[in-house]
Amino acid sequence: MTQAATINAVMRTLADPTRRAVFERIVRSDELTVLELTRGSGVTQGAISQHLKALKRARLVAARPEGRNVYYRAQPEGLAPLAEWMSHYAVFWRDRFANLRTLLKEIDP
Repeated sequence: MTQAATINAVMRTLADPTRRAVFERIVRSDELTVLELTRGSGVTQGAISQHLKALKRARLVAARPEGRNVYYRAQPEGLAPLAEWMSHYAVFWRDRFANLRTLLKEIDP
């Protein structure tokens, strides 16, 4: 998969609000099962499973089977292509904040 395709896959995967919420719950926990993710989510177990499948495809979560359960954990390195892409825009923000700092000093010396 090319870098652009990887970034697109991560963005497309996290664009869905329910999927993003599932990912955020996994990030905040060590590991969660489908049943634990389904509880209190207002989403069916089948839908959670589909969201997890998409998150796995984007390499944002990993699965660990244990007996009858599958435990899902976040893979922070899955966000690396997106973070790298965003880092190219850091120069833009640094310049803007420098301009803002200058402006604020001029307004209130």
